Amino acid sequence: MLKDKRILLVIGGGIAAYKSLDLIRRLRERGAKLRVVLTKAGHEFVTPLSVSAIAGEQVFTDLFDTRSEFDVGHIRLARDTDIVVVAPATADLMAKIAGGHADDLASTVLLATDKPILLAPAMNPRMWDNKATQRNATQLGADGLRFVGPNEGEMAESGEGGVGRMAEPLEIVAAIEGLFAKPAASRPLAGKHVLVTSGPTHEPIDPVRYIANRSSGKQGHAIAAAALSAGADVTLISGPVHLPDPAGARMIKVETAREMLQAVEKSLPADVAIFAAAVADWSVAKPAAQKTKKDKSGAPQFSLVENPDILATIARRNAERPGLVIGFAAETENVIEHAKEKLRRKGCDWIVANDVSPQTGVMGGDRNAIHLVTGKGVESWPQQTKTQVAQALMARIATALAGAPR
Repeated sequence: MLKDKRILLVIGGGIAAYKSLDLIRRLRERGAKLRVVLTKAGHEFVTPLSVSAIAGEQVFTDLFDTRSEFDVGHIRLARDTDIVVVAPATADLMAKIAGGHADDLASTVLLATDKPILLAPAMNPRMWDNKATQRNATQLGADGLRFVGPNEGEMAESGEGGVGRMAEPLEIVAAIEGLFAKPAASRPLAGKHVLVTSGPTHEPIDPVRYIANRSSGKQGHAIAAAALSAGADVTLISGPVHLPDPAGARMIKVETAREMLQAVEKSLPADVAIFAAAVADWSVAKPAAQKTKKDKSGAPQFSLVENPDILATIARRNAERPGLVIGFAAETENVIEHAKEKLRRKGCDWIVANDVSPQTGVMGGDRNAIHLVTGKGVESWPQQTKTQVAQALMARIATALAGAPR
């Protein structure tokens, strides 16, 4: 999607500037044509030499550089691009843009451009929460600028945490790709709310240990990203995973099956609900308040209780039942037979079934081979990447919502 797209990257002055080096690499991997403006403050965190070496292009730093300004270079930078990305977008840069300032190369280019601008804010949480920054962010949003992040997490400062971390490079790439998405006519799920669950659940045994499974969340997150590309409004409810959040999705992060069910019910109504999460079937009835220690009495005994059945609960709702409810069946034997039985037992509309035996490499891997089980029969799809599976599933969903037989 980004091949030959012209991207102007503005690197602001913050510790998150080191992430911009990886962002440059990710964009070049996708064939983007990149130019970089490095602010004076940005010099304090990354050097023009390192940026230039990774970008493979001259780095622009000075508004009054005679080598580039003989032909009004800042205007050329502002116009000769498809999108301007600011990462990190510091509180100072955001204030300059909101106020229309133009006292250095970066702010001048941002004021002179007529192209889309994507901001990836990065700053201390108290700076982000400051009323002035929030006022500037509101103004920038009203002016049509787009945002990716900031994320919540630990800051560079010891003991600091909260909202203010710059989005990860792959999140920024996904946001850029979203701005180059196909026009609405080719976005068949525009105006639809798609709810997706993803990843495993962690059911606590004690404050340290938990019951879980090997799900990576890759397929669920790929489905959410494909739904976004198809124009849908997406809510992604995820258990603990090590994956970037799909840019543009409303993220709800949970740990247990009960938390996931509560999040799903609060997120209704939805046009489509896709339950790709590998929810633990059981949890410990009474998790220990302290870490369970080994002693001479041998292995501890735990009483297990059955977790709520999220798929069946939603599929059998009378009120606010999504128009299309899709479950997943991860099996190690008799895949299609078990999926057909699950379709009947759960009351959902479709089951996406796959073989997750260790030799398949599906669990935690990047490829999948699925069987789509519906009331009309079984469609067996060839092995493909999980991204391709997600895209094909969106096409199938769009067809169903358009009125074709399910």
